[in-house]
Amino acid sequence: MRPSGRALDEMRAISIETGFTKHAEGSALIKMGDTHVLCTATIEDRVPPFIKGSGLGWVTAEYGMLPRATNTRMRREATAGKQGGRTVEIQRLIGRSLRAGVDRVALGERQITVDCDVIQADGGTRCASITGGWVALRLAVNKLMKAGDVISDPMVDPVAAISCGIYAGQPVLDLDYPEDSEAGVDGNFIMTASGQLIEVQMSAEGSTYSRDQMNALMDLAEKGVAELAAAQRAATA
Repeated sequence: MRPSGRALDEMRAISIETGFTKHAEGSALIKMGDTHVLCTATIEDRVPPFIKGSGLGWVTAEYGMLPRATNTRMRREATAGKQGGRTVEIQRLIGRSLRAGVDRVALGERQITVDCDVIQADGGTRCASITGGWVALRLAVNKLMKAGDVISDPMVDPVAAISCGIYAGQPVLDLDYPEDSEAGVDGNFIMTASGQLIEVQMSAEGSTYSRDQMNALMDLAEKGVAELAAAQRAATA
């Protein structure tokens, strides 16, 4: 039995509220159970120096957790004077995941920055950030297309992410914090809605895993991403 009482292949409740903030070109508040992340997308008429003049667009991301996103207060990274290694790793993951679903030629020479701020954490914050970040990105691109600044839709395929793991010897979908903290194997799966893999992060957290178990987790991830993609499409329809 999972601590939440969910079935092994059951997701947490998913909610995506669009237009959550006033000023951003695209915004979404995504809730996956008790993990809540605010995602905003900002359009800028510039690109990083390494692609300037190439005609290619760029999508990047920043990630952070509010001090009381967890059960004890965390010090703001700005107070410490630098980002932690975990933060840097996660925001790079979000950026390259979102870029995988974008035609950068069609986007044109502009940059869209997706900011992901974790309001409340209960496991799977990077996955929720990617999933909600795509919604914010989609909404921002919609504005570009409506204004005629982009002719061909650069959003190739929805991108979503889900965590899966081995908990109490069983493969489970969408780990919350009690499961994540005790999982023998933990994995994050980033995929497109059409089932193409973007990135898989899997690691043993105290026990090894077999090829069959890995395949079982992949099957769960495909199911989870399909449900998330449906929620993304409904939110942006």
